[in-house]
Amino acid sequence: PCWRVEDFVVAQECARCSSFQAKTIAQCSPTGFIEKISCATSKRDEFKSCRSALMEAHVFWRFVGSMMCVAAVFSVLVVCRQRVLDRKALEKVRKQIESI
Repeated sequence: PCWRVEDFVVAQECARCSSFQAKTIAQCSPTGFIEKISCATSKRDEFKSCRSALMEAHVFWRFVGSMMCVAAVFSVLVVCRQRVLDRKALEKVRKQIESI
């Protein structure tokens, strides 16, 4: 591709590929987004795979949300486990006191 070896100008900003583009343009495959670029020296227009800021933000917040859910689940598990251990410790102390 000319954009790897030449200077280029972005002719069309990063946008989601249409269903037709996804079938006909190979650069749509990796991310589902492409941008049209114009190479300065060769004067060719090509497509380049890109990452959308909106898509990245969506993926980031989905990750943050899932991590918050996992943290909440494990917090509940820790509290439950701590209660079980406290109950066992109190039972052990009670038995020791009764044996005296």
